[in-house]
Amino acid sequence: MLLELQRRNVHRAALFYAGAAWLLVQIATQVFPFFDIPNETVRIVVIAVVIGFPFAMLFSWFYEWTPQGIKLESEIDRSESVTRQTGKTMDRWIIAVLALAVVLLLTDRLALRKPAAASADKSIAVLPFENLSADAENAYFATGIQDEILTRLAKVGALHVTSRTSTAEYSGHPGNLKEIAARLGVAHILEGSVQKVGNKVRINVQLIRAADDTHLWGEIYDRGTDDILGVQGEVATAIAQTLDARLSGEERQQLARKPTLNPAAYDAYLRGLEGHKAAFSPVLLRAASENFAEAVRLDPGFAQAWAYKSIVDGLIHFNRLDLDSGRLEASRSEAAKAMELAPEAAESWLARGYLLYRTLDFDGARTAFAEAGQRLPNSAEVFGARGLVERRAGHYERSIELLQQAIALDPGNISFVSMLVQSLSILGRTAASRIWLDRGLALNPGNAVLISQKAGSYLDEGDIESAGRLLDSQPLDIESGWMMSVKLSLATVRRDFSTVIAGYRAALAAPDFELDGGTLDYYPLLGWSQRWQGDEKAATATFKEGLARIADLRERLGGDSILQASLAMIEAGLGDSEAARRDARLAVESAGNDQIASFATRDAQTSILALAGLRDEALDALGALADDPTAQNLADLRLSPIWDGYRDDPRFKQALAKAEAKIARQNQATVAP
Repeated sequence: MLLELQRRNVHRAALFYAGAAWLLVQIATQVFPFFDIPNETVRIVVIAVVIGFPFAMLFSWFYEWTPQGIKLESEIDRSESVTRQTGKTMDRWIIAVLALAVVLLLTDRLALRKPAAASADKSIAVLPFENLSADAENAYFATGIQDEILTRLAKVGALHVTSRTSTAEYSGHPGNLKEIAARLGVAHILEGSVQKVGNKVRINVQLIRAADDTHLWGEIYDRGTDDILGVQGEVATAIAQTLDARLSGEERQQLARKPTLNPAAYDAYLRGLEGHKAAFSPVLLRAASENFAEAVRLDPGFAQAWAYKSIVDGLIHFNRLDLDSGRLEASRSEAAKAMELAPEAAESWLARGYLLYRTLDFDGARTAFAEAGQRLPNSAEVFGARGLVERRAGHYERSIELLQQAIALDPGNISFVSMLVQSLSILGRTAASRIWLDRGLALNPGNAVLISQKAGSYLDEGDIESAGRLLDSQPLDIESGWMMSVKLSLATVRRDFSTVIAGYRAALAAPDFELDGGTLDYYPLLGWSQRWQGDEKAATATFKEGLARIADLRERLGGDSILQASLAMIEAGLGDSEAARRDARLAVESAGNDQIASFATRDAQTSILALAGLRDEALDALGALADDPTAQNLADLRLSPIWDGYRDDPRFKQALAKAEAKIARQNQATVAP
């Protein structure tokens, strides 16, 4: 058989085909991207080469090349075969083709690609663009242009890009660029300004090497608002080329793609981005949703606007900021629309990932965020989102790891620090959480969220003195949910019920007060504080008013874990232990596979059973919590009036000892920055 293969020159045909195919694949993978030929074309070439091999071998077995053309091997004399006549020449051609393929491969590996150690030279931070417009309201436009350039840079795998939140403090005239670059851990800084006058826009950008303040590249773009849509891609491409960051064909297409051709739609989109990217605020989120809605009304094919509208609407729903608006269904249809319009876009996959996360499909969310990460390799948001998924799924160690990666990409992002602290606190790693909080506070002194979280870590340990040193100087701001919650929790364990009552009364009396995910427990907490103070009449009135308002919401909206728990706490206050037991159980059931909500509702159920006087059930539930890996609040267990009638019970003492040992043990696993 081998002799017959050799006689028919099949071995030469196989070698020649392999060499030519390899050369063709090398050309496709290395040259096609420079001409913006899609990656799909490269895949087609590779598949065609593989499929063609057996056909080429069959052809060489049955046919021969003769001076008169191609003929069946069985029909010709051996001397007529060109291949047999020029065997040595054919061998030289095979060697030449293989050599050329090897040279092209080595050129790619050694000449076109930089060593991995040089990757730090491709790191960049985009500082906030200065708004030079006479109208201060145009600040959103400068911020949006900066954000769009940054997003495109994040799509280049060869670059390391610091996220927007880490550079926010350097707005205006930042000062020493070398020091800023050192703090941000980058080698290059992009500065810019935007001036918008009527329908004319001037964008001035310059790329600087921070080490020696060398100006590497700069450009001024004078465009009309109807011609501004491609500038961001032009800037990102120029920066990548200046930093010698090799672009794949797909990356080139992503950078060049215009999200919309409608300037008014793009303007509305930029306004929406400003509200979405700002600090968490129900008012700004609702405004962002309205602006994204305007963008897609003006351009129904604007996939990015559909994606971000889905993300914002889902965030409003998930945080129960708009309890009766159908935001979830809106988010679902918007995510589907974005994917229909642009299945290749990172934003479409982000929208799908957030939707699946918020509907507790954690496997689907992981897949979607992985797809987004392929398209946004430099995105801290993707790592942060993946960390949230793992935390809700109960994979706390993995969540901590991913959130640390997000912080490494975006060290100034307080949201990521706060998320990481929550994951650490769930496991009772209070000492570790304070290390990260101190790091965040060094960058953002006086940040109310971080201060309240640090105080909360002391309360988790039962250290009310340390918590007080942080909180006593802070104002009771009813607009700051984090700070208000922790301050009133501290006042409760101190038995300072007057402060608690005043705080909740002020919040409920505010002209813009709404019952939402952050305020559903105000009525039960106010009512119980009034009872503990001894004002039974006021407590009963509060419980009845809260019962009416929350029960009305349940009738219109159905079950919700926070709503059910708040209702059960009120029913316990009104002496209806059966209703309290029922609704506390429904709160736990409604949490589903959300491990964060599951523990929170089981913790609430335990307190509700205690308040309802269901002693044995409460102590059984408390014992089960003590065996859970999630940590409990030691200040509550030691000092909260909820447990005043239980602390002498041996079962309570055993549960408390377990909770204390759990936090002490976990604190030995400190995770330093």
